[in-house]
Amino acid sequence: MLEGKCPNLKIIKGVNKICTDMVIAAHQDDVEIMCPQGIIKCRNDKNHGLVAVIVTNGSGSPRSGRFAAFTNEEMMAQRALEQERAAKYGRYTGLVSLNEKSIDVRDFDNPRITECLAEIITEYKPKTVHVHNLADKHSTHVACSLRAIDAIRLLPEELRPTQLFGCEVWRGLDWYSDTEKVVYDLTGHEKFLQSLLNIFESQIAGGKRYDLAAKGRWVANAVYAYPRSVDEYKVASYAMDLSVLIKNSDIKPKEFILSKIEDFKNSILI
Repeated sequence: MLEGKCPNLKIIKGVNKICTDMVIAAHQDDVEIMCPQGIIKCRNDKNHGLVAVIVTNGSGSPRSGRFAAFTNEEMMAQRALEQERAAKYGRYTGLVSLNEKSIDVRDFDNPRITECLAEIITEYKPKTVHVHNLADKHSTHVACSLRAIDAIRLLPEELRPTQLFGCEVWRGLDWYSDTEKVVYDLTGHEKFLQSLLNIFESQIAGGKRYDLAAKGRWVANAVYAYPRSVDEYKVASYAMDLSVLIKNSDIKPKEFILSKIEDFKNSILI
């Protein structure tokens, strides 16, 4: 059934059979940057399981060093291998790779990818879905999130996840209202998360130090959380709660994020 909607689909199953959480991410290594909280929650808990869904094929990755001469096909193979290793190390329930081109993800006149995601969500039945936040700087990231929202909205209410969270990659959420910001304490898991990110050698050695950037953001989130009190945690990730968008299909994602930006504007006008 899935293969019919998703012609380039590849599925790798883990040991765990449970799926409570699903991460729908644009690229290989996005899951590990944006959803450390889901990985930690599910890794050692027999009652929870995480399925990672990677939408694009990774062919457009920047590359340097020993990866500088890699063709697009070689880079796709390398990034797929790294993601599979991360899924094994993180003990994911499953890894689903759609292997789509970024340009096709951003083409909303073509519903195929949205329909594919709807089939995947129906197959695994996660209660919580994690996507890129709607203020992300990367257009393909936002497109993936919009695809995921549309996919969930295609489903009858009884098949929809109950929670949807927008996470950090190509833009942090320190600006987001403290009354609405979802904060995940990652304290005590720093070594594991560092090892997980180090698996993506093609990115780190290839000229993008996502390992350092992610760690720096998590530390900054914790330190700069509250200006008038001591730190509650050492490292933290943030998310925006997007659940209202899957509970009320009449709310447009654009209107939702613009209202949060307006809240931010009002909060700094003292």
